[in-house]
Amino acid sequence: MSARVAVIGDLAGHLNELTGELRRLGADPRTGRLPDDLRVVQVGDLVHRGPEPEGVVALVDRYLREQPQQWVQLAGNHEAQYLREPAFSWPERIADTAVDTLRRWWSTGRMRVATTIRTPDEDFLITHAGVTEGFWRLALDSPPRADQAAAAINSFIGRHDDVLFHAGQMLGGGDPDPGAGPLWAAAATELAPGWLSATAPTPFSQVHGHSGVVDWRRRTLNCSPHVAEHLTVDLDSAHESIAVPGGRLVGVDPGHARRPHHPWRAFVLDDATIR
Repeated sequence: MSARVAVIGDLAGHLNELTGELRRLGADPRTGRLPDDLRVVQVGDLVHRGPEPEGVVALVDRYLREQPQQWVQLAGNHEAQYLREPAFSWPERIADTAVDTLRRWWSTGRMRVATTIRTPDEDFLITHAGVTEGFWRLALDSPPRADQAAAAINSFIGRHDDVLFHAGQMLGGGDPDPGAGPLWAAAATELAPGWLSATAPTPFSQVHGHSGVVDWRRRTLNCSPHVAEHLTVDLDSAHESIAVPGGRLVGVDPGHARRPHHPWRAFVLDDATIR
């Protein structure tokens, strides 16, 4: 059934930002219940940085229990710190109750790595960091549809974790890695350049969080001039869109740190279906 689908970017432990945006989207201000016409996809990085990561996890858990058909939760690289051996050192650790919740979502399939959204005009693959052209071609064997790509990515969970969690330049440094995985790809150096230089058009559009080509706080670009030529920026929503042959790459990470970034909004698609 088609509905409004809101893709919410990285939340970084900011509970008030989440509740405020859900209310703007029509959630009941008293109970928090989502309106019947709304579906939510959250792209991961619920935790760390902000003051209430446990509160964010608890609220999402309530939606997954009480309105499971209306909330899709994706894993980010910060959730991955609690799902496998930590890949990087981070000064904060969330409470054990929240860790247990993340692990329960992961083991029961309530948290996945990829999903898709279809509108009458466009298909989107949704992941935390985006799927690079190299990962799509080499790890996934070039699936022509977004739903096929999402199914292939999610099939790696518990079977090919090293491929799924493969880190690129953002974690390892050095040169960009064209095969960086969908929890780690850097938008400015791995995701966008790969699709802009691909020999064939992208078969579908994408929405991602994790990183961007815009520094929202400084209002500056951190990408090459070639990427910037294809960039459209929405400062009021903290969204960036890079036009690539065959589609677009939409970044929705608002860059929340210890303090939230304002303004920001979810990326909303009308008359859409989650697949």
